[in-house]
Amino acid sequence: MRDFQLPGRSPVLAANAVCATSHPLAAKTALDILQSGGNAVDAAIAGAVLLGFAEPQSCGIGGDCFVLVKPAGTEHVVALNGSGRAPRGLSAAAMRERGVTAIGTESVESVTVPGAIDAFCALSGRFGRLGLAASLAPAIRYAEEGIPVAPRVAFDWPESGARLTGAARDFYLRGGAPLTTGDIFRAPGQAEVLRRIAKEGRAGFYDGEVAEDMVRSLRAAGGTHDLADFAATECIWTEPVEGQYRGHDLLEHPPNGQGATAILILKILSHFDIAALDPLGPERAHLEAEAAKLAYDARDRFIADPDCTTRLGHMIADATAARLAALIDPRRAMEQVAKRTEAVHRDTVYLTVVDRDRMAVSLIYSTYWGFGSGIASEKFGILFQNRGAGFTLTEGHPNEVAGGKRPMHTIIPAMLRHEGRVILPFGVMGGSYQPMGHAHVVSNLLDYGLGPQSAIDAPRSMAENGILKAERGYPDTTLRALAAIGHQVTTPDGPLGGGQAILIDHARGILHGASDPRKDGCALGY
Repeated sequence: MRDFQLPGRSPVLAANAVCATSHPLAAKTALDILQSGGNAVDAAIAGAVLLGFAEPQSCGIGGDCFVLVKPAGTEHVVALNGSGRAPRGLSAAAMRERGVTAIGTESVESVTVPGAIDAFCALSGRFGRLGLAASLAPAIRYAEEGIPVAPRVAFDWPESGARLTGAARDFYLRGGAPLTTGDIFRAPGQAEVLRRIAKEGRAGFYDGEVAEDMVRSLRAAGGTHDLADFAATECIWTEPVEGQYRGHDLLEHPPNGQGATAILILKILSHFDIAALDPLGPERAHLEAEAAKLAYDARDRFIADPDCTTRLGHMIADATAARLAALIDPRRAMEQVAKRTEAVHRDTVYLTVVDRDRMAVSLIYSTYWGFGSGIASEKFGILFQNRGAGFTLTEGHPNEVAGGKRPMHTIIPAMLRHEGRVILPFGVMGGSYQPMGHAHVVSNLLDYGLGPQSAIDAPRSMAENGILKAERGYPDTTLRALAAIGHQVTTPDGPLGGGQAILIDHARGILHGASDPRKDGCALGY
């Protein structure tokens, strides 16, 4: 139980259903869908699409999504890959010939075809109850009427907004300046797009006038995208990848998501007695940092498009984790093992919903960097993601960019299972931080016995590019001890990610919703 004399928040307890999101209007919208007869899938789609207007720098219909779904009446979890592909005309060899060594985060080459809308259509069709039009209706209304900019969104807007170019500046800035807390953000052009999707399904987005607007805008920016690239977009139904930690199964989205990295981090940490360490002490932070360096190196070697990932089993094998754990010196920080294949960013949304029938949805939705590529379509204002920056130009690498290929993705939804039953759909946002975040939260739960809200609230650290970023919640003694063993410790400019979770208490029939105070959101239930 938390100390009620200190700032903090309690988990939200409810018997029927809970939704946890990074914005209260999205949580309320999801709850309204549930109380009007919808299920967790209907509610998750409604909340996610609305977040594209509540947090427009983090996600939108020009982005991608990944989903884990546990249908009602079963404990079998299915995964949905809603990530888009590079345009067929994109060539690594041609880029290398031009002297390009990396795909720029604001370049048109970074724009992959948006996959989220196709995934939402497929998700609603397979598991939804009310139909796609009902799920999109709240977002259409809010896009037309507007949403007041929340404090965390306003905090991120200036840095992210500086990346906007061309028509995107007209749609996402006001007089050339970022929106501030309390300003109303509207997107009537995207409301019209959603109306067409509600009426026509995926054809309202990937064919006709909307697709033509996107292709025309991308071609004008120098892209190779064509209408056939959009028409061919198709999500993939697949199975989670999983690994054990402290008697629990961690279920993650498979490649091209980086979820296997979280599994490997925890498997490495299982070789140490984490529970015996001070949760905010230097020993634990050091072990997490070293495990992450090694696991991210493995990720950058192996994870790519599903058709190009061939050594996933080796990456998350117990023997691999044992060998990597043996490389960790508890008394000295190692150098950064390898440079990341993806650029650093911090803009994504995650939400989770569990309904009264115990259908559980874990959904993550993103345009990658803040305001994606910074490029928007001229007519409807659809902001394009820059997921292509997650590719590498290294010849022969599994994640080498190629036309029609999916890049390695940072976004990862997760679930935790115990004794055959899903007990926690959860996610931790924050780009490349996410595997570290998943491992940290799971360790907080299983090593230290924290509840979901406390596990998310707890201070975080992140080893990245030779720096150990530690949030202000760590004691000074911990920071000094980390520096003494070779870590270059800094305090990040902003918080490390965000997070949401719902604990399913099967024995008592109660749901515990948790929402990260690093964002503007909340959990709501009934």
